[in-house]
Amino acid sequence: MKNYKLLTPGPLTTTETVRKEMMFDHCTWDDDYKAITLKIRRQLLELAHVTDEDYTVVLMQGSGTFGVESVLTSVMGEQEKLLIVANGAYGERMEDIAEHAQISYVTYREVYNKIPSAVKIAEILEKDPDITHVSMVHSETTSGILNDIEAVGKVVKEKGRTFIVDAMSSFGGVDIPVQDWGIDFLVSSANKCIQGVPGFSFIIARKQKLIESEGKARSLSLDLYDQWKTMNKDGKWRFTSPTHVVLAFSKALDEILEEGGIAARSKRYSDNNRLLIQRMKEMGMETYIEDEHQGPIITTFLYPKNHAFAFQEMYEYIKERGYAIYPGKVTEADTFRIGNIGEIYEEDIEKVCSIMKDFLEGR
Repeated sequence: MKNYKLLTPGPLTTTETVRKEMMFDHCTWDDDYKAITLKIRRQLLELAHVTDEDYTVVLMQGSGTFGVESVLTSVMGEQEKLLIVANGAYGERMEDIAEHAQISYVTYREVYNKIPSAVKIAEILEKDPDITHVSMVHSETTSGILNDIEAVGKVVKEKGRTFIVDAMSSFGGVDIPVQDWGIDFLVSSANKCIQGVPGFSFIIARKQKLIESEGKARSLSLDLYDQWKTMNKDGKWRFTSPTHVVLAFSKALDEILEEGGIAARSKRYSDNNRLLIQRMKEMGMETYIEDEHQGPIITTFLYPKNHAFAFQEMYEYIKERGYAIYPGKVTEADTFRIGNIGEIYEEDIEKVCSIMKDFLEGR
């Protein structure tokens, strides 16, 4: 089977050494395996610039959405109310979670190519004292926009609310000083900027806020407090853990540190992003997001004017030559997306842009 390089936010291209870690079997009750879980949790705290005095890490089986649902359904009490800040499909997914779990919520909705306003959020919180929690996405892969969670976090703290951030596709690729930015719960996934493989999400939680959530969970499997309580006791997961994914993630964490930490990885991703945008503009394709708010994770491009091809034609042409870009679009505008993260380097960006140039010239 052909091994494609994936230019998507995940599941993405990772290293051969990370993949090899999954070739070993482990028992979930082994002391060695428990030690790996504890190592992962400690390293994630370090990447978040927090200590175990104020914060803790909970690993949760499942995809990133499982992690977001775990937080929302575990920390929202029946008498509490959530403000969902949404400017893309993943912010809107929080609405689906709230609907299914019967969580009281309101939504501040912004258009997909604009960042939500911290001033507007402050006004909403001022007018509605029933709101106790605020949730939003940092890197919205619907468009590639990077929302200003620092400004929003400041407002949320000033108003005395709890701040929940979906940093699924940004944590590890964008530096996030969690405590300094007023974040109480940050959710990310094994298969994004850390460059592991899919199978679990992780939550970096303010310890006191997590303790206060005891007994609020609407789900057995996704009970964040109970998962933490068990994991904190002896390093075990409550239920069967994705052992091979955990081993791969532990290796991936070591590799991000070997690369130079978040600063070095962020630079590589940003360099990929700038080169991609430059090459695409040379082919007549502009970005959907303005430069000021374009994130380094994934880039959405508008089709060139008077184009005479279908996306699927372009997608298959590129894939046949060893690269897979993000399939389809989710914006109302006529767009397509290319990811900049994973084990991808400038030579890959040059190659995929060369392939696309050949495709366009052959139309």
